[in-house]
Order: sequence, then C-alpha cells, then structure tokens
Amino acid sequence: MMFHIADILDNAKEGKGVSVRGWVYRHRKLGEDKIFIVVRDGTGIIQGVVKKDSVSGKVWRDAENLYIESSLTIKGELKKDERAPGGYEIKISDVEVVCQGLPFPIQKDLSEEFLLDVRHLWLRSRKMTAIMKGRHFLTEYLREWLNSNGFYEVAPPIITKSGAEGGADMFELDYFGSKAYMTQSSQLYAEAMMFGLERIYVLAPSFRAEKSRTRRHLAEYWHLEPEMAWVEQKENMEMQEQMVSFAVQKFVKENEDILESMERDKSELKKVKPPFPRLEYEKAVGKVNELGGRMKYGEDFGADEEEILTKEYDVPIFVHNFPKETKSFYMREDPKKPGTVLADDMLAPKGHGEIIGGSERIWKLEELEARMKEVKLDPKDYEWYVDLRRYGSVPHSGFGLGIERFVKWVLNLENIRDAIPFPRTITRVYP
Repeated sequence: MMFHIADILDNAKEGKGVSVRGWVYRHRKLGEDKIFIVVRDGTGIIQGVVKKDSVSGKVWRDAENLYIESSLTIKGELKKDERAPGGYEIKISDVEVVCQGLPFPIQKDLSEEFLLDVRHLWLRSRKMTAIMKGRHFLTEYLREWLNSNGFYEVAPPIITKSGAEGGADMFELDYFGSKAYMTQSSQLYAEAMMFGLERIYVLAPSFRAEKSRTRRHLAEYWHLEPEMAWVEQKENMEMQEQMVSFAVQKFVKENEDILESMERDKSELKKVKPPFPRLEYEKAVGKVNELGGRMKYGEDFGADEEEILTKEYDVPIFVHNFPKETKSFYMREDPKKPGTVLADDMLAPKGHGEIIGGSERIWKLEELEARMKEVKLDPKDYEWYVDLRRYGSVPHSGFGLGIERFVKWVLNLENIRDAIPFPRTITRVYP
C-alpha cells in the first residue's frame, strides 16, 4: 500500500514497512556502498538510504543512476534518525524507477530570468510548492468567509466592450470583426447580478495593460470582487477587514508548516485583527510628507509613498475619501465632504502595497449620468450599466482584492511574480 510522506511521518513507527512514490529531491552517494535518496511528494520529503550489501545488483544500479527529479517508487522499513528530515528515514529494500529522465537543468543557475524561463520546472521547488499551497488555503479561507456571510459566487464574462476603469490600459482584441477588450474588472457585471442575489462575488482573472516594471504589478492577475446591496461605505470597510482578518487568522492557525518553510513571522500575522487604522486621503498625504516623502494633493500613492505610510504598522490600514478626480466614474461623492468620493484603499503593512480597493457606488440615475458626462464617457458604451439605475436601484458597495497582492503580503514575498504559477508581466508571456 502506498502512503503519502506526511502520513508516514505523522504515524511513524520504528520497523514499519512503507512504500512511497514521488520524485528525487536530493541524491548523494557516500563511498562505494551507500546511497542517500531524499524523495518528495505533494505532502513533504523523506530520506531513504540504500546499502549495497542489502539489495540486489539491479536495485543498486537503479539507485546509483538516478537524477534529481527522476520519478520512482521506494519500499523499505522506517528507521528513527534525528538527522533525517522528519526524524525518520527509510531503509530501502527496493527501488522502482518510473522515469529516470535527463539531468535536471536547475542546479547551480538560480538567476531570476533563468528561473522564469524554466518556470514550468521551478514550480516543483520546495519554495514554489509552499507558496502555491499558501495561495490555495488563503483563497479557500476568503471564499469561506464570503460563503458563510450570505454571498453567492457568480461567473461574469472575461471579454467585454467597456472597461470598469474607463477603458484605459486595456488589452484590445478582434472579436469576430468587432473591437472588444479583456476585462480590467468584473465589477460592472457583478453589480448587475447583485440586484437578483443581493450579495455576490466573482473570483476570476483581470487584465491590465499597464507598462509597470515593479515588484507588485502583473498584467494578468486573479481578482476577488464582492458586491453588496444595501451596504454603504462604513459597512463595506468593516466587511473588508473582517474577511481579511478571518483568512489571515485561520491561515496562521492551520498552516504553521507553510509559515515555517517561508520563514514568515507568525507573531506579526496574529496582530491582524479589526479594526484597522483609518486615514482620510488628505491626512495620509500630509503624513507621507511629514515622514520625508514628496506628495501633492490629488496624486495617487506610489510604491514609495505606500511604503512610507505603512512602515510603522503591523496591520493593514485604510486610506479613504480620495479626491473625486483621482477615482473611477462609478464611485459616489461623499455628501458630507464634496469633492471626495466614498472610496477606500486597504494598504498592507511594510510596503506590500494596496491589496483592496473598494467604494460605495453611484446608485442614482441622474448622478451617474452627470458623472459620466463630466469624465467624457460615451453613455452608449455603458447603456446596459446605466440601465441598472432605471429599475429599482438601491444603495450598494463593493470591493476588489488582488489575490497575488494578498499572498505576497501574507507570505512576505519579495516579488509578486512568485504569487502566481505563470506570471504575465510587461516583459514576459512565456512559458
């Protein structure tokens, strides 16, 4: 019977017979009569040892000729050894080579560009395996919070005729002779589905044709976008921090092994609990300048400004009430502070950047039409969206969370490229 490595180590017993299938993670010959083989599978690694005088000639030769990433099955008995990963090793009695393969190309060259060129192979590394597991669980916990709070997951189109952000920086394509675009955001379609279900969310790719060369930008990323009827800005922000806190705290509680492998300080993450600090945009600009930055009212926060603003915090912070001209046409103006919109950005601590952007939406027809005219949008391109305000419109809000930005922060990654299996950037669309 085959066992996963994690199950073997969780139920380890001296002398127990086991069979493991996986890939060679490390391979070392010691002298002329002993070979150490560290095998990995999707759950972990375990060390095996082959002694020449304990196996047949064929088993010895097969063990001797293995490469890193050769696939195989090993059989043997568990032996306690504190020096081995997990405290046990397998005294191997049989080796069955499934695919010897070729010498693995990732050996000494670990440069960024090379590892991106061979991304399809680098995904097997312990680092990328841990990140992908972390991404899986974090996404699962975000979904769990939404599902337990009355949200329904919906599926919008990826190809669109109009853009949520006004059409800038979009990937254009020929759609059977007609001009169309890859979506920047599913928000507008999410609003349409909200009127039937009240609380919905989308988890789908979004595309931005921004010519950005930073550690936190991707041309294709996964976007979690909830939309809620009857919710105004204050409650919208509370829902954002509750969801983020739930996912982070559950991750810390249930995935200590991933945090350890990533050398992530879990004590920092344990502090991520509501309420998060809140700063009005105007005060945030002033604070950036007080701390040595250079920023004018009306400018957006760049990477440097966000790092300055968040470096003293251990939890995310909200910046809210941005100047109207800096934000998208669908965001509602604050009646208590004209000239600003009921919008917020959630900034991750220690300079990891914006992880959520949210707002209360303009829900009255005349306000939306006036705002579109103000920013020179052609109503014909958004006729169906304007139509939503003609038939039983209600106050509503929503937000968008970038999955890769979220993973980058929680796992403290240096570059957002490692938060997605195959990153798409301004310079890379291969493999």
